[in-house]
Amino acid sequence: MVQGTPSFTSESLAALKQRYADAKQAHVFKYFDELDDQSAAAFFEQLSSIDVAQCNEFFLRTTQAAAQEKSSGKIEPLEAGSFASTLAGSRDDESARWRAEGMRLIRENKVAVILLAGGQGTRLGSSAPKGCYDIGLPSHKSLFAIQAERIRRLQQLASDAGSPAKIPWLVMTSGPTSAATQKAFADAGYFGLDADDVFFFNQGVLPCFDMEGRILLEQPGRVAVAPDGNGGIYQALRLSGALDWLRARGVEHIHSYCVDNCLVRVADPVFVGYAALRGAECGALVVPKKAWDEPVGVICLRNGRYDVVEYSEISEDMARMTRPESSELAYNAGNICNHYYTLDFLQHRLPEIEASLEHHIARKKIKHIDLESGEQVAPTKPNGIKLERFVFDVFPHVDKMAVLEVDRKDQFSPLKNAPGTGVDCPETSRRDLIAQCIRFAEAAGATVHTVEGSEPAFEISGLVSYAGEGLESLSGKALAADQLITDIDSVVTV
Repeated sequence: MVQGTPSFTSESLAALKQRYADAKQAHVFKYFDELDDQSAAAFFEQLSSIDVAQCNEFFLRTTQAAAQEKSSGKIEPLEAGSFASTLAGSRDDESARWRAEGMRLIRENKVAVILLAGGQGTRLGSSAPKGCYDIGLPSHKSLFAIQAERIRRLQQLASDAGSPAKIPWLVMTSGPTSAATQKAFADAGYFGLDADDVFFFNQGVLPCFDMEGRILLEQPGRVAVAPDGNGGIYQALRLSGALDWLRARGVEHIHSYCVDNCLVRVADPVFVGYAALRGAECGALVVPKKAWDEPVGVICLRNGRYDVVEYSEISEDMARMTRPESSELAYNAGNICNHYYTLDFLQHRLPEIEASLEHHIARKKIKHIDLESGEQVAPTKPNGIKLERFVFDVFPHVDKMAVLEVDRKDQFSPLKNAPGTGVDCPETSRRDLIAQCIRFAEAAGATVHTVEGSEPAFEISGLVSYAGEGLESLSGKALAADQLITDIDSVVTV
């Protein structure tokens, strides 16, 4: 029974119960009177934080929309001239112009970075935040450390004498990863960055529902909740005060990316400069698909507006379609969750857009309390619904979009699967990053002596080179394939 002096009044509890009764969700209070003071107070606080009427509306709108054909619009590929490319054969002078503009904006402290880091390394066999994962490089640096070093190097490249460039780093965590992520940063001395330039904020959550729309209880005194998808970033940025923090620092341009990409060019000056020069309010990097049937979403047009279309929405005939002027696939702009925004767009345009954004249904196995028996059930098949938004749901509402095609081997190697699976796993991430370091050295005129039949372990620290620059002194040298280069003047030769 609830005993002692709870942290709520009988009047406030009655009002909260009425709110849930009006929403036809009164069952969540079934075990309330059996809770101890501490549990009752925590449950009251959780229930008070949920806009139950709005959540009901989300569920109703989403399930009704799911019953209709999303693909009932006209889907078309991007027009050949509607996006630019940095692939071989594109104009180097254009890339140089974009990079110069991006570096100017970084030098003027007008660029920030948002990291989507809410996921745990569950598939990798770890309960730690995915950003803490070591993909097996010679340095054994975590993904967080790799990305932080790139920020530090870019700040160094952009700084003028006596005027250091600063790139604020906003890190979106989730309930399960927030404390561990902040501890990892603190323990590592913020990976050499100024703690005042790092801003942590939490992804939002929504209640989990059964198939009929009733909110599920995880415990007698706790609603089952789940993260609201990476599209929850927009509301989370606003509610956390992050956007006001950026505004106070004079930031105007933002690069956003996912933690699990070891090749990401954090605060990519080419991408930022390209989007800024186009006057875009939102932008996306894309990579060519590996094959017509690669199961990846593509950026294209739906009813004349930019959108990400899932591979399941495109017929085989459409997926195989090529452009008339080349053999390139028409639906070829693979989405890699690497985006650009203006602060004005996030702060002023998005609030009016958000109200019209739909959620998506994820049918999941959700542990819950059986209201008849009072026991927790661990289902063996999907029994409930989680609602989520995707970060690209805003694309159809963007007035000025900038899409830039980049080389997959230079900028995209996702970490999704368990070790040993052979696809998007720690081994492929390690291989791709080491291969990039070898390309950097060879482009500078060095030779990396790999041994046939053995995997090279060649790493160039991000503090030495961000994207292959600064390696001129390696020209003409024969380098050992197994080494970590942290000082360009101290390399192992053969």
